[in-house]
Amino acid sequence: MNIQKRIAVIGGGSWATAIVKMLTHNVDELFWWMRNEEAAQHIKETKHNPRYLSDVLIDTNIVAVNSDLETICKTAEIIILAVPSAFLHTTLSEIGIDLSTKTFFSAVKGIIPEQNQIVGEYLQSEYHVPSHQIGVITGPCHAEEVALERLSYLTVACEDSGTSEFMAQKLSCRYIKTTTSDDIYGTEYSAVLKNVIAVAAGIAHGLGYGDNYLSVLVSNAIREIKRFVDTVHPINRDIKDSAYLGDLLVTAYSKFSRNRTFGTYIGKGYSVKTAQMDMNMIAEGYYAVKCIKEINKEFQVKMPITDSVYRIVYEKMSPKLEFKLLSEELD
Repeated sequence: MNIQKRIAVIGGGSWATAIVKMLTHNVDELFWWMRNEEAAQHIKETKHNPRYLSDVLIDTNIVAVNSDLETICKTAEIIILAVPSAFLHTTLSEIGIDLSTKTFFSAVKGIIPEQNQIVGEYLQSEYHVPSHQIGVITGPCHAEEVALERLSYLTVACEDSGTSEFMAQKLSCRYIKTTTSDDIYGTEYSAVLKNVIAVAAGIAHGLGYGDNYLSVLVSNAIREIKRFVDTVHPINRDIKDSAYLGDLLVTAYSKFSRNRTFGTYIGKGYSVKTAQMDMNMIAEGYYAVKCIKEINKEFQVKMPITDSVYRIVYEKMSPKLEFKLLSEELD
């Protein structure tokens, strides 16, 4: 792939800011879209995102910030999507140009709720983007640790090895190590499911379960993820790779995990609405569990942890009772 390909990052949150920080080490120009015009102007004037990862210095000599999405998408050949899945459909629907010639990388780690599709499937069906022009950026990598420049690992997946290697090189720096994969569906579904598991881990923590229980929960969770991704997209993959198991572990255990935090609120007795208002951030697991539940109606994979989270979050079942029943199914 031509190393002069222009890259755009779509999204103004923590993960988008972290991706921009990584890329500025390796590109001469970068386009960054965020919906909030005031935030975009603030970055131009101060070189800091006013709302997320505010300590990160943005090199505005490299980064061109704009709130005009269509202009940015016209300019860029590679588009990195880093907006919450719940808003992706609405965001992309504002674009009036043909997107089928663009290369996309999903850093969303969520499912489009309107279609119950992961981002790769959505781009193919809605915008006719060929599968070899779609990639995934995933792995155990919290934005907050990227901001602190703590050593982190990313997996870049794409059917086209040249495309994945190109993006991996652009993201790699002193504190970011990258690997590549061709498993765009497995890595993306796994990234979605680990958010659901993190909600479960948070609920367990909120209920007062300890580390011993959590280790058993996570052990069962990786098997649940494997059953699902192997059924939905059966290829040869090692579920112990960091893109799958590593991402699950950091999301289930880390204090930076918003999905775990959301689950902790629920476990302590807060309502979903109150938890969302208190956090003021999107917990992808909330949307993901409903979508996975719908998708699994076709595949009928055994998913006791996912089912428990769904009943707690959407059917308002007692977390204490649900986890007592779930505990009998774990081994």
